[in-house]
Amino acid sequence: MSSPVLALRRAIRAALLADAQLTGLLGGPRVYDEAPPGAPAPRVAFADVQARDWSAQASKGAEQIVVLSVWSNARGAREALDIADRIVALLDEAELPLTGHRLIDLRFLALATRREQNGRYARADIRFRATTEAN
Repeated sequence: MSSPVLALRRAIRAALLADAQLTGLLGGPRVYDEAPPGAPAPRVAFADVQARDWSAQASKGAEQIVVLSVWSNARGAREALDIADRIVALLDEAELPLTGHRLIDLRFLALATRREQNGRYARADIRFRATTEAN
């Protein structure tokens, strides 16, 4: 059986990369599982994930808390927030196809911003809750 975490990550990344408005805001296809060294900003990368069993009597399931991080080196937080807003618009309650699993629900939970590396980057962390069921 494939991992529900990996299946969800693949589906989220594909959905984000397929959106011309988001790739325009990013200046290209800058959505990473983990950003390579020297990857230009703005960019989006997966951050923390928490997964726990969410099985029902008849099927195996998982609940996941997924965090996507937006990195921007523009002054202020506006660029990071504009990108975060687009990501939320694309993913909140989205119906994404997962390999080996079925996405039951994907919901936006929270957004937090901060400065990183002595103020060099604005960072926006977007938290989602997903529930999946094995096929």
